Amino acid sequence: MKQYAIAVSLLLGASAAMAADAPAAAQEAKKDAPKPLSFFVTSEGLGKGADLGGLQGADAHCQKLAETVGAGNKTWHAYLSTQAADGKPAVNARDRIGNGPWYNAKGATVAKDVADLHGDALDAARLGNNLSRTTATTEKGEPIKGAGDKPNQHDILTGSQLDGRAFADAADHTCGNFTSSAATGSAQVGHFDRTGGGNTSWNSAHHSKGCAQESLVSTGGAGLFYCFATN
Repeated sequence: MKQYAIAVSLLLGASAAMAADAPAAAQEAKKDAPKPLSFFVTSEGLGKGADLGGLQGADAHCQKLAETVGAGNKTWHAYLSTQAADGKPAVNARDRIGNGPWYNAKGATVAKDVADLHGDALDAARLGNNLSRTTATTEKGEPIKGAGDKPNQHDILTGSQLDGRAFADAADHTCGNFTSSAATGSAQVGHFDRTGGGNTSWNSAHHSKGCAQESLVSTGGAGLFYCFATN
């Protein structure tokens, strides 16, 4: 009888220990679980150069691509700034992408929040985020062709300054707020691979030579842009 009582006591003790460990194990499993897709570079542009149909058209393209990989239950916005025109105020890319955190298709962290994404607490290089050639993948988790690849397509349309805000001068930095595919005009682009020239910014490296598809290709682009889940 005494041996039976001891066995029961040991069994109950083991059960209690397992129950105590369960929450910790659940937390660990949750931490290690793949993070849901909330950032990608478009696998393809719209084929009309920098004419994306404005912000609305660009957002719709992000949403469409997200739906193809089962992430259409989120609201997706293109990382694009537009300039003040026709009585409408400027729109800052950083203000339209939600609060983060953002993860690529493989679950890797790209940035914790808007400040981290833009390196607000750092110097002008804005190197606070984890956006790089390795993490800036398409919605399918596939790499984008960067510097050294053929063709080089590392120019990503943004229309933005380093801090993610719109330009306030009179020059065209957005190809008519992303409605033009003319050979003239220009749009500010970033380098997703953080490579090339004297400015390796992911969001504001240089301006394009024009707005046509051929113009974007000639400077190392393909009319691609960043998409972020806002929720």
